[in-house]
Amino acid sequence: MKLSVPVYSLKRLAKNLSRETKIPLHAALNRVAQDEGFQSWSMLAARVSSESPADKLLSMLSPGELVLLGARPGHGKTLMGLDLAIKSAQSGPSGWFFTLELNTSDLLSRLQTLGEALSTLGDDFKFDNSDEICANYIIERLSAAKSGTVVVIDYLQILDQKREHPPIAAQVQSIKEFARNRGLIFVFISQIDRSFDTRLQPLPGLADVRLPNPLDLTLFDKACFLNKGAIQMSVIN
Repeated sequence: MKLSVPVYSLKRLAKNLSRETKIPLHAALNRVAQDEGFQSWSMLAARVSSESPADKLLSMLSPGELVLLGARPGHGKTLMGLDLAIKSAQSGPSGWFFTLELNTSDLLSRLQTLGEALSTLGDDFKFDNSDEICANYIIERLSAAKSGTVVVIDYLQILDQKREHPPIAAQVQSIKEFARNRGLIFVFISQIDRSFDTRLQPLPGLADVRLPNPLDLTLFDKACFLNKGAIQMSVIN
């Protein structure tokens, strides 16, 4: 069950409710949990704690947002992006995974890691690894996508690898406008610069995103960075 807002927002609602109605905080928390479809706050908290990182990230995203998902190689960013698309397909309305990196064999291998099978995902999960992937191609393919659909792009830095495609900044701007107009959620898997040093900081940040071509990262609404199992979500705008 997807929460209507992140857990920290629900806690804030409970505190306000406790103050306004003069009921104990635990009673306010239970009332907020019941509004979310749980019998008590403890049941809601247990459900949240058992969720996968993709579940938790998905609960923090809103229609119309652009999100960066960044990590160095081998830290799970592609697998998490794929899991996001799958969970969006399973919970509705659909999930798309556009990739310039993976072939069908790669996809099947990663699905096995996630405990999923392509045959059971149904038509609401879409995998596209066309060589023509760019903003215009993606927008055309999503012409009938419904609001709330999660679209994962693997990955940001090679969107403009072909000279005939617009600069990456123009492509991201086009996707941003399309996302806002249609209520879609775009998650861009992103490379992190090799200069990132875990001895200096535990997790990468916006300054560590590899940008071979100019791109204003404030075009994104949120960023999620991974490193050695640690995850950090931040709001950009």
